[in-house]
Amino acid sequence: MSGFLPISKEDMSAAGIGQLDFVYITGDAYVDHPSFGHAVISRVLQAHGYQTGIIAQPDWKDPDSVTILGRPRLGFLVTAGNMDSMVNHYSVSKKRRGTDAYTPGGEMGKRPDYATVVYCRLIRRAYGQIPIIIGGIEASLRRLGHYDYWSDKVRRSILLESEADLLSYGMGERSIVEIADALHAGIAVSDITFINGTVFRTKDQELASFDAIQLPSYDQIRLDKTAYAKSFYMQYCNTDPFSGKRLYETYKGGVYVVQNPAARPLSQMEMDDVYQLPYMRTYHPSYEAAGGVPAIREVKFSLVSSRGCFGGCNFCALTFHQGRIIQSRSHDSILSEARLLIQEPDFKGYIHDVGGPTANFRHPACKKQLTKGACTDRQCLFPTPCKNLNADHTDYLELLKKLRSLEGVKKVFIRSGIRYDYLIYEKDRQFLRELCTHHVSGQLKIAPEHISDTVLQKMGKPPAQIYEKFVQAYEKMNLKIGKEQYLVPYLMSSHPGSGLKEAIALAEFLRDMGYVPQQVQDFYPTPSTISTCMYYTGLDPRTMEPVYTAVSPHEKAMQRALIQYRNPKNYDLVKEALVRAGRTDLIGDGKKCLIGSRNYAKLREDKRTERVHRQNEKKTKQKRTGRDTHRQTRGKKRK
Repeated sequence: MSGFLPISKEDMSAAGIGQLDFVYITGDAYVDHPSFGHAVISRVLQAHGYQTGIIAQPDWKDPDSVTILGRPRLGFLVTAGNMDSMVNHYSVSKKRRGTDAYTPGGEMGKRPDYATVVYCRLIRRAYGQIPIIIGGIEASLRRLGHYDYWSDKVRRSILLESEADLLSYGMGERSIVEIADALHAGIAVSDITFINGTVFRTKDQELASFDAIQLPSYDQIRLDKTAYAKSFYMQYCNTDPFSGKRLYETYKGGVYVVQNPAARPLSQMEMDDVYQLPYMRTYHPSYEAAGGVPAIREVKFSLVSSRGCFGGCNFCALTFHQGRIIQSRSHDSILSEARLLIQEPDFKGYIHDVGGPTANFRHPACKKQLTKGACTDRQCLFPTPCKNLNADHTDYLELLKKLRSLEGVKKVFIRSGIRYDYLIYEKDRQFLRELCTHHVSGQLKIAPEHISDTVLQKMGKPPAQIYEKFVQAYEKMNLKIGKEQYLVPYLMSSHPGSGLKEAIALAEFLRDMGYVPQQVQDFYPTPSTISTCMYYTGLDPRTMEPVYTAVSPHEKAMQRALIQYRNPKNYDLVKEALVRAGRTDLIGDGKKCLIGSRNYAKLREDKRTERVHRQNEKKTKQKRTGRDTHRQTRGKKRK
């Protein structure tokens, strides 16, 4: 079936649908593209014979807004959208963002805070007892008791807060079909307790504890940070679909929240099936008047090659959502989608990305992961690469070569991130050569994140020497092929483990490198990451050892300012940080100094102001000269 899914009763009538099986409520605008979770889940259900309609961004102040498609036969599906609604709304400094890329015209304010919870309560007010299944990134990462940065407290499982019946975590294609089949077979939603990739609630202790690991109770993790860290690490060690155990968490009133093991990864054929469904590949035409949905721009001419990540960065929630086992699409599937892109009227010949969470991960880290899962007691790349690691880019290189050879394709970019440590472990340099020759346009963005090994260890990132080794290899390769191309490193301030000493070390590295970063990412404590656990508890959950963490806004501001120490506006913060750390040797006019004396800083600012003034005068003069020339020409024509 082609065409957009129903968003109104009129659409239902036109499609000959009297009653939908599911109504899907999402905090994003309706974009029928495989990069949007609501589109994937709805199309998968459609492929299995279930009719689904979309209510995008309903008015959360009006219960009637969730009734526009009528009562569904099997239940409601609810998601906050492609992002956690709080991350979508607020910066790390908890300031309200100005735009929302997932809303028509980029307008902010079309979804509520804690959107999953609010939407579910609307449904309960409108329909009472009807099956509600929640999913998406917000539900997935808040499925058990979790620290919430914005309220600065440990919140209950979102399953309880939302009053939903069932939670589908992870990518959801497997579990949603099993849930739909169970409901269609007449099984009560309260009895759907057997599906992998789901979380349910019960008052039956025997059911909750059967073949399961008991986590510390909600009251324990709410009151005791040590208990929270232990609970979190137990969850972290049970995210694998092969080795993960059932978990349960106890709440007051004899309520148990039970997490079943993760759903098994999709096979390549199953991945291909998901991506060949009849997506419209754009936003709903009703958004055209508002200027469309900005988020489509980043993905419209990009190709998803894989999902999952065995990189294991501690500040990333992928382990809890997509998992560590790589699942990839076939070359034929990706090439078929590329041909669809080429046919788009506004395609200019450039494929913007071919990748996933990590572009150069196209297969599992080792052969055993597909049958035994990822190791629970070690990472694939950290702190050193596993002896079983298969660092091989052959398949990815073949795919890129095929895409480059398609008629109508001028260039294929890689924007979704390269793991430089994985690249550097490959025996030859063939991928690096191809990358520099064909897939970089002047600059390659990579993410060393920091340069202090103390901080990198807490991040789960390779030591600084690996980054330095890659820099040398990259420069050498560009020299060899005769190209002038640069590296743009992403850096993070205030990550757990980083004090002023480590922040200053990073500033000195940037000074010696001669690099002036335009943007800095301050560590953002999002739900369900090891780093967020460190931030909240002050403990490394892997070892239970104390971790220094900058939590005061002022110290975080100082660490951020040190990375951009050349900006005159940061002078006072940088000076304060250097004085506090006993590094006044870095204040002065010497070559190794980060900042000068106050008079020197003022002189530098005055020179900058004078330069800007001269540039403005020059522009004004050019405009005036242009106007005078135009007048003279017009006068000659009149004569």
